[in-house]
Amino acid sequence: MDKTLEKVIEQYEGRPGAVISILEDIQEIHGYLPKDVLEQVSERLDVHLSQLFSLATFYSAFTLKPRGKHTIRVCLGTACHVRGAPKIVDELSRLLDIKPSDTTEDMKFTLETVRCVGCCSLAPVIRVDKDTYGYNTMGRMPKILAKYKE
Repeated sequence: MDKTLEKVIEQYEGRPGAVISILEDIQEIHGYLPKDVLEQVSERLDVHLSQLFSLATFYSAFTLKPRGKHTIRVCLGTACHVRGAPKIVDELSRLLDIKPSDTTEDMKFTLETVRCVGCCSLAPVIRVDKDTYGYNTMGRMPKILAKYKE
C-alpha cells in the first residue's frame, strides 16, 4: 500500500463511519476512485469490496472513471429543462465530441448532467467546476468553454 493511502486511512482510524470520508480523500487525490486503490482499502479496512463499490456508485459525488481537468455539469431540473437545457447538452456534446458522462480524449473536460443545482431562477444553468453560468444559450457555449481550454 502506498504511503499516501496509508496516511489517509490512518487519520480516520478508530472513527466509526469513516469509509465515506476515506473515499472522499482518495477521490480528492486521484480525481476518481481507482479499482486497485479500492481493493487496497477493502483489504486494509476489512470491508468487502462490493460495499465500497456500492457506496461509490450510490453517491453521485463519487466516480469510478477518471474525470477531466474541468467538469461541466448541465442542470436538467424542471426549470432548466423547460428553458432549453437539453439543447445545451447537445451543443456541449457536439463541441467537445463526447456524450454526457464521458471525458474528452485530452482529459480536459468531463460532461455531466445533474438534476438540480439550486439556481432555478437562472435557468438554464451550467456549472464548470465551481463557476456557475445562468441564462445560457447554445451560442454562449463556445465562449464559456474557451475560458477553460487554456
